[in-house]
Amino acid sequence: MQRIQQLAAISEDTDGVTRTFGTPAFLQGRALVQGWLEAAGLVTRVDGIGNLRARLLSPNPEAKTFVLASHIDTVVNAGKFDGPLGVLMGLDLVEQLIEQKAELPFHIELIAFSDEEGVRFHTTYLGSKVVAGAFDHALLMRPDAGGITLARALEIMKADATQLAADAIPAADWLGYFEMHIEQGPVLWERDIPVALVTAIAGQQRVELTFTGMAGHAGTVPMAMRQDALCAAAEFILIAEQFALTHGQGLVATVGKLALSHAASNVIPGEATLTLDLRSPDEAQLAAAYQALKTYTEAIASQRNVELTWTLIQQTAPVNCNTELNELLTQAIEETGHEVLALVSGAGHDAVPVSAVAPIAMMFVRCYKGISHNPLEDVELADLASAIEVADRFLHLLRLQIPTR
Repeated sequence: MQRIQQLAAISEDTDGVTRTFGTPAFLQGRALVQGWLEAAGLVTRVDGIGNLRARLLSPNPEAKTFVLASHIDTVVNAGKFDGPLGVLMGLDLVEQLIEQKAELPFHIELIAFSDEEGVRFHTTYLGSKVVAGAFDHALLMRPDAGGITLARALEIMKADATQLAADAIPAADWLGYFEMHIEQGPVLWERDIPVALVTAIAGQQRVELTFTGMAGHAGTVPMAMRQDALCAAAEFILIAEQFALTHGQGLVATVGKLALSHAASNVIPGEATLTLDLRSPDEAQLAAAYQALKTYTEAIASQRNVELTWTLIQQTAPVNCNTELNELLTQAIEETGHEVLALVSGAGHDAVPVSAVAPIAMMFVRCYKGISHNPLEDVELADLASAIEVADRFLHLLRLQIPTR
């Protein structure tokens, strides 16, 4: 917990916690975590996308690799626990194995992913996609808001982008992946349970859409003759909300950003740009919702005589956690005296790209009232202790499943 507090003190601003990919605050935070890993006796390296990586080796050189990981970048004005909790819990587990001089039947690689949130370049999972061998090299030319490309940002970070392909763990070398993360929802808090078993991660579709009408004088253009882009956006926002409410069962729809071009109190808005975030654990439901909302939006634009630009900017399918690993995690939860609660994650995680090449498991840790992406984000010390106990037991059970040589 002290480490979490120390890392949280490193931020781009003073209001909350902000450490976006590649910034001085991010690099300072990563250096702090790297120091802790090396103090534990681990040899560390920074890969071509800026991930911090360390390995605890098995005496069997042909052993497979089990990855413990989460991310250390944040959203803007974040909390202290989203991401770093999993990295620092992983460090605690590895420290115990080192202290015990445990003979491992598999290699453990502890990874602090550099970019999961995607704030700077609007590209989530940069770090984990490299490790999973799924990085799209075209992204290197993508600019941030200041015009700095990802390639240039990596140069500034002194990361070697030429090594990105070599930084992947080959699919044949994976034993599995385990991520520990705060729930970011209220179920554990309301049920008074410290941890949960994650069974699946919802799929996502993110859209950027722009309504383009005609700016005009607020006092002289009659109401019936207006091409008000903001009114079109407002109608869309309410339709998206109502659609998700009506077609529930895991479907959620969020408009998280809205921007007006040349906004003024006495000007009819001529252009409104906004985002839609659709999520569901059901791939068919997600696809149907996406198409239905696109159709509704086209009708709004037509009725209001405004132009619509609809751009899909991110798409990930729902993924299931591995049955065998979840059986071990269930056993670990039971053997440490806790109720087994199974949850689907509505949030995206680095486990998503990794699931294409390796079996994945995730454990949720209770957070205060389910609040996340907010400075109020918090985890009680007792829950953190329970989570470490469960994770330690899980690793022990996994070690029993694999012959040392």
